[in-house]
Amino acid sequence: MAFPLPPALLTRALHAAELATHPTAALLRIYAWMQLARTGDNRILELFRQGLIRGTVTGGQGNEGLIVPLALLADKATDVISFTHRGFGGHLVWSGHLCDHLNQYFANAASPTQAREGNIHHGDPSARSLPMISHLGAMLSNVAGATDSQRRLGRPAVGFAFFGDGGSSTGDIHETLNLASLLSLPILFVIENNRYAYSTPVSEQFAPDTELWRRAAGYGIEGFALDATAEVAATTRTLAAAIEKVRATSRPLLIEAHTLRLRGHAAYDTCDYLKPGESDGFFARDPLPKFRAQLAATLGSVELDAVDAELSAFLEACVQVSLATARPTGDVAAMEADLFAPPTAPLPWIPSLGSDRSALSSQLSAPPAQLNHAQALNAALRKILTERPESLVLGQDIGTYGGAFKVTEGLLADFGRPRVLNLPLAESACTGYAIGLALNGHRPIEEFQFADFVTEAATQITLNAATYHFRSGAAVPIVFRLPTGGGLTFGSFHSQELDSFLLAMPGLKALYPSTPQDAFNALLAAYEDNNPVLLFEHKALYRRGKSPVSWDANYRTIWTPRQLRTGGYATLVTYGEMVHLAEQASDYFAAEYEKSFDLFDLRALSPLKLDAIEASLARTGRLIVLHEGRRTHGFGAELVARLTEKYFSALKAAPLRIASLDLPVPFAPELEQAYRPTQEKIIERITEWMG
Repeated sequence: MAFPLPPALLTRALHAAELATHPTAALLRIYAWMQLARTGDNRILELFRQGLIRGTVTGGQGNEGLIVPLALLADKATDVISFTHRGFGGHLVWSGHLCDHLNQYFANAASPTQAREGNIHHGDPSARSLPMISHLGAMLSNVAGATDSQRRLGRPAVGFAFFGDGGSSTGDIHETLNLASLLSLPILFVIENNRYAYSTPVSEQFAPDTELWRRAAGYGIEGFALDATAEVAATTRTLAAAIEKVRATSRPLLIEAHTLRLRGHAAYDTCDYLKPGESDGFFARDPLPKFRAQLAATLGSVELDAVDAELSAFLEACVQVSLATARPTGDVAAMEADLFAPPTAPLPWIPSLGSDRSALSSQLSAPPAQLNHAQALNAALRKILTERPESLVLGQDIGTYGGAFKVTEGLLADFGRPRVLNLPLAESACTGYAIGLALNGHRPIEEFQFADFVTEAATQITLNAATYHFRSGAAVPIVFRLPTGGGLTFGSFHSQELDSFLLAMPGLKALYPSTPQDAFNALLAAYEDNNPVLLFEHKALYRRGKSPVSWDANYRTIWTPRQLRTGGYATLVTYGEMVHLAEQASDYFAAEYEKSFDLFDLRALSPLKLDAIEASLARTGRLIVLHEGRRTHGFGAELVARLTEKYFSALKAAPLRIASLDLPVPFAPELEQAYRPTQEKIIERITEWMG
């Protein structure tokens, strides 16, 4: 069914000068969008109460005097934005037809998110409107990264980041404000202060008489308050001046916009927490009726009545289109196919360890370089930074210091700060910033000091980066480098294996190399993938020893297991540092017991490609899984389940899992040795199992 033609008044741009040169036309345009947003929100609420829209709905009634002028003033061709719960009017202005937005609420077959997200949890990443998640504050850093990406590409973009009075208490807000000030990013931060976080009043959120805009001074940026319930023309002029200032100075600015929430937090909100008469006071401050009365005094009620009627007819026609649109089919294959962005062709790498085309022939004939794990990763980073202009490396202490394990040593000196970015201790905001860069065409590589600190960025990695493609179709090509594992007497907070923790969430790919050559290959393969990739780097392997590393045209085979030993007694599967222990144990059993194993280095933990291992298990009938992570809920449990559910009847013995104890990682070397697998314990466990 064709979408109805929008009324002519609904053009999407407004230039500040129009308020002076064509004030009536400019204000009428603002009014038309505010009125459509209000009637649309009200109609959506009715449809929800009729059971035609599921889940719940949040409304922007009372917020239109802020969101509509700002969205009209923004440059939709370059700017970046992420709307929140009260941003329906902004979504309408930014992009898409009203029917598209209604289809989103109906979660029908034509929903922009293919019905995978509901109500206002959508955006238009192709137009730099980033879809919000419910975790308050998490979207600000995405806006910061995407805006910086635009500026790096030479586009004079401004980012618009919204959060509420409640969200102002979250750590992500403070991390991102600090980051934006530090990097001098042109972001307009807008606090939508409607004085309630769901049911919690501002008096229970922060100290009495706190003016949130004054916090800007703590980050060295400008801030001010704005009454978005007052005269709309004045609000528009104030916003226009702020946007122009941010665009010209490339400095962030914080606005505390006092606004309204006329219908509670969401459709199910009873608002019984309001004081007597408080709601009446809200409606008395509603900017839309006051604005309409002002326009009626100039244009006359008859013309405004005609505008309202045209908007209402358009809205109802769109509702009927959405009601007539088919429901989604529940196509499981289609959903699973969209979990990851589709494969891409290999990048045109110079076929050498380095990146010197003039010396290519001599490099190809030279013997492989002898590198350890850390040096191989450094070589891969250098190759990427040299050959790929869209790349950048970021993280804490990666600059002059060269990273906690010296993997980035020398990169800042050779490639400079725009490409090698030493960031403050704010893992969540820094990861969200990197995600924003990736959404806009850059390909960042983020180093965590220790994999343990990834928990600080769990929301950004598992709920933002990992889900973007499934819920919006947007690719997030980003690599998270995670120094992981124990054995070095670092204790509980610097030694954990978090593979099963992270990979319990869908949408993440993961590589875990065990040799310098595989580390080099893995970084190239992860870099060119259009999905978020976790690159686990076992700390004990960084300087374990040197081995040959050279250009490998088949570097993409890192996504499949590698068979290291051949045997008929059992199939042994492992990865990471445990590969080296498994090799020694396999050699021991071949020599002492004449029992040989098919030994596989898994290498890729997600997606799992187990065909060769399954074929081995079908032949041997015995399975051993070895990993360093804890046994309970460890990654080995998933491997055993995957591998035995097909071949259970062919098993000659119960599967054997060898893993660490179900304890925090202890500190003393004697305790850590008791905690994690060692060569002696592996041999002992397998011997008992064989007996």
